[in-house]
Amino acid sequence: MKISKEAQRTARQLIRLTMRDGRVNEDTARQIVAKIIADKPRHYLGIISGFQRMLRLEVQKRHAIVENATALTNEQCDEIRNQLRAVHGSDLTAEFRLNPDLIGGMRVKLGSNVWDASVKSRLEQLSSALLA
Repeated sequence: MKISKEAQRTARQLIRLTMRDGRVNEDTARQIVAKIIADKPRHYLGIISGFQRMLRLEVQKRHAIVENATALTNEQCDEIRNQLRAVHGSDLTAEFRLNPDLIGGMRVKLGSNVWDASVKSRLEQLSSALLA
């Protein structure tokens, strides 16, 4: 569904209202959605859709997905989590996944940022450089 500019602008204003200390306040977000559904302003479905998308993006900024080719020990996981929290804030959560396709190394995804230090990505870069 295409969202009108007016609905996008309203959704951006609403997302600003839900932010407290750089984080999403869930209670405020629920109250806003309930109020929009009750009042049904013009383009309310677009407003809710845009608001939901922006909320999802804000939540993803606080959740890191760490992929590794081999299983990590609890100490290694804690060290990685602590390093990420030192840089990106203490409320960051981390999810650790095993991905043997990486061959070696690690990939960290935080929001829309991806840091890829895997052997697979390096081999792909080398392959594309040789073919170019």
